[in-house]
Amino acid sequence: MSDMKKTCLYDAHVQLGATMVPFGGFEMPLQYSNIIDEHRAVREACGVFDVSHMGEVFVEGNDAERFVQYIFTNDISGAEVGKIFYGMMLHENGGTVDDLLVYKMGDMKFLLVVNAANIDKDYAWIEKQAASFDVETRNESPCWGQLAIQGPEAEDVTTKVLGLPCKELEFYTFNEMDSDGEHLIVSRTGYTGEDGFEIYGTPKYIVAAWEKLMASGHAKPCGLGCRDTLRFEVGLPLYGDELTDEITPLEAGLGMFVKLDKGDFIGRDALLKQKEEGLKRKIVGIELEGRAIPRHGYEVLKDDVVVGTVTTGYNSISTGKSVCMALVDINAAALDTPIAVRIHKKVQPGIVTKKRFYKKSYKK
Repeated sequence: MSDMKKTCLYDAHVQLGATMVPFGGFEMPLQYSNIIDEHRAVREACGVFDVSHMGEVFVEGNDAERFVQYIFTNDISGAEVGKIFYGMMLHENGGTVDDLLVYKMGDMKFLLVVNAANIDKDYAWIEKQAASFDVETRNESPCWGQLAIQGPEAEDVTTKVLGLPCKELEFYTFNEMDSDGEHLIVSRTGYTGEDGFEIYGTPKYIVAAWEKLMASGHAKPCGLGCRDTLRFEVGLPLYGDELTDEITPLEAGLGMFVKLDKGDFIGRDALLKQKEEGLKRKIVGIELEGRAIPRHGYEVLKDDVVVGTVTTGYNSISTGKSVCMALVDINAAALDTPIAVRIHKKVQPGIVTKKRFYKKSYKK
């Protein structure tokens, strides 16, 4: 653990008695009280996460929009400043370099928010692609801290406790603002299926904001454990599970974030071919009959033949059902297909369902 990086809130987590674990090269809090309580706090009230481990890469220059269009699957052309887009960066073969958020900060300036474990890999890849464009790229990840305030009470908490004017923000938009002499980026985004905000600021500001939230008693500190259970219940992918260098966005069921008609981008030809030929495998949801918990890597069977593997599985805290997402052969991917998961040498029967096991509660 000594080689692990630490976020600006590391000392605060230790003081709160958090269980610390390695994640994405950082020492991060898994839980403070317990995962179930933290999960329910986000679903029912308000939870706050340290997401300072995420990566921030800025792209600026005359070719900034053209460059981002070329490396990103979604279509950002003509977007207004303040808009945010979700999508992927791809290898030429269609496999996923990373999934990310793109913030349009100006006509010639974009912020790319990437996954913590992929910061170095992503930035090296971005720099390589940028060589033939008139752009400057900067990895500013060490300069920023980030909080995610999530839950049905997130708007009130962000407004009243931190004094940030966020009520007018629509889903997937952001504003730049100053608070306590610090420059911030505040977005209406998150990774939980609930309404919420993500706040980017200097480490100094993020530490002070965390202290205010803890002192207020209106936001429960939440760790990576419930961050995973929350995102999983609403079908949000995790890089390394539902998306990898070998899994394409089409196989992951994320085609709505891939604009094949927008013009050329890296990986487009491979995805066009995959779409034309038809998928051979797909990420699906599975609901099991019993209470046994499917875990990452467990075998999925149809008619006693292995047809795939579990990517993420839990006993859903919000629904009480044993469910998972799995990458399976296309002949086992249709809704309501009888299917099974091998758990501790026993075959547990189930059925293919939608990947969203719990209804999202975003503000529209």
